[in-house]
Amino acid sequence: MADEKNEKLAKDVLKKYDKESNAAAHKGLLAKFVSALAIAFSVFQLYTAVFGVLDAQLQRAVHLGFGLALVFLLFPTRRKHGPELHIEDYILAFLGAAAPAYIFIEYQQLVLRAGTVTTMDFAVGAVGLLLVIEATRRVVGIPMLVVVTAFLAYAFAGPYMPGMLAHRGLTPQQLIGHLFFTTEGIFGIPLGVSSTFIFLFILFGAYLESTGLGRFFIDLANAIAGWASGGPAKVAVLSSGLMGTVSGSSVANVVGTGSFTIPMMKKLGYDKEFAGAVEAAASTGGQLMPPVMGAAAFLMAEFVGVPYIDIVKAAIIPAVLYFAGVWLGVHFEAKRKNLKGVPREELPKASVILKERGHLAIPLVVIIYLLVSGYTPMRAALFAIVLSIAASSLRASTRMKPMEVVKGLENGARNILGVLVACASAGIIIGVVTKTGVGLKLASALLELSGGMLLPTMFFTMITALLLGMGVPTTANYVITSTIAAPALVQMGIPVLAAHMFVFYFGIIADVTPPVALAAYAGSAISGGNPLMTGVNASKLAIAAFIIPYVFVLNPVVLMVDATPLALVQTLVTAVIGMIAVSSSLIGFLANDMRVVERLILFAAGIMMIIPGGVTDAAGLVILVACIVFQKRRKNAEAAV
Repeated sequence: MADEKNEKLAKDVLKKYDKESNAAAHKGLLAKFVSALAIAFSVFQLYTAVFGVLDAQLQRAVHLGFGLALVFLLFPTRRKHGPELHIEDYILAFLGAAAPAYIFIEYQQLVLRAGTVTTMDFAVGAVGLLLVIEATRRVVGIPMLVVVTAFLAYAFAGPYMPGMLAHRGLTPQQLIGHLFFTTEGIFGIPLGVSSTFIFLFILFGAYLESTGLGRFFIDLANAIAGWASGGPAKVAVLSSGLMGTVSGSSVANVVGTGSFTIPMMKKLGYDKEFAGAVEAAASTGGQLMPPVMGAAAFLMAEFVGVPYIDIVKAAIIPAVLYFAGVWLGVHFEAKRKNLKGVPREELPKASVILKERGHLAIPLVVIIYLLVSGYTPMRAALFAIVLSIAASSLRASTRMKPMEVVKGLENGARNILGVLVACASAGIIIGVVTKTGVGLKLASALLELSGGMLLPTMFFTMITALLLGMGVPTTANYVITSTIAAPALVQMGIPVLAAHMFVFYFGIIADVTPPVALAAYAGSAISGGNPLMTGVNASKLAIAAFIIPYVFVLNPVVLMVDATPLALVQTLVTAVIGMIAVSSSLIGFLANDMRVVERLILFAAGIMMIIPGGVTDAAGLVILVACIVFQKRRKNAEAAV
């Protein structure tokens, strides 16, 4: 009964805080038609993955056509009046398929008259642009809609803009021709990555979810860490980190694992706000956790021009430090409140879990091997999809029925819609930026504002990413900041990968940054705590994500750029010790309750060890040891009294 209640609460929270999960549940013939359309979408993607993708614009046009049709069928205009579709939804769904189909049908003619926009071209392109904007409103949300329309307005208002932001302005024909009939607008790199790599990885995640991998991770985490101090909270960190290897959504991760872990934490004695914060911070880190990171990571590989495995390698140490920070925060809070774990006899045994369901993790191991071996992400994901179905068949208890395999195709198509629309709308922004040159102008303005100094430039870039992340999905946030803010860092001599990872990190961590922290709000909805205080606690637990980007910009060895094995080991060890100091200072407990001065000193010592450097590492370590000795002596003195 409790499990059913938690499951219902989880679904309600997901629909409230994850807009793309709030799709209408149709019945009857319409439901069958939508399912058939979604399955056809997945079949097309699998076919092109196996036999070769179409020409770039054709592949992306078909991808967008399927996506827009499904969006208008699953996200009705008048949601407050119920899930029923109205005549305008059917019309928009038809047009959503027809506008990209025009490119497919007229492709040869469009190539021959490249640069010339006929009246028919203009009409179709204008309709296609408006459809993407409306789909953005329905699936992604108003903040993204505002950003997109602001860039479109700038395209026309160039002659009236002040100073360096001024440009000649674009005519409607020029704008439509660039945005809808080239691969530099809607059908640009973001939609290209969505129509290849991202779709397959999301389909892979849908099949892993169908096999029960999420519950396997939670049970395994319980067996490993449930008995320790503050056990359920550590289970939340570990299970969310494991789920993060296949999930790209902070809110979905909070709901998926939080419906189990948050009630356990509350039962143990954690405050509502802290319980929700633990899950929010851990789940947000999922997008930072290799091997399958958020959709923006695939875009980064394309923008930076490196193989995806290089992005994975660069993310390993930052991800370890992030989860170490959350884990340590949970540990010190448990010690401060003297919270015990769950008795071992009440927990499942890891050996039994691995024996019964360990085979479900085989696809994850294989996909890592394939990526490291040099396989393309597309080919690796394709093998992993097949293997996830095959691996589930190794035991009757986990075997997927034929209808579940088909259902996986439908779920994969449904799950891509939010990313697909975000990529299409981000393409509009990129199109305006490339056509008007505003990207370099804004980067120059950012450098001017910071006085040409690196730290202020990084700070303003961080603020930009955080503000955008409060209302814009991570994928679109990364596209915008990597187009506008990252070039400013590159102009100052920062390696391209480090600059892009910097904006990527802060775009993700916005999910736990008050006042608008969607992951924290989702966690508080499950825990029953105050959303703002949940966000504040989540930010404290996720402190590593606010520090590490500065570190890898100042010293890219953290990203394994030009790093020797010795330097990597030294950096990782001292940084983890530094996280012990930082986390304990924020919680207010190390060997004993801390005073304000102690917390400040310990925080500074932690930062010194996180920043690579022999002198700072040694100084920070000495301060940490001195603090531990001092606190133990004080604790013994207090006990004697």
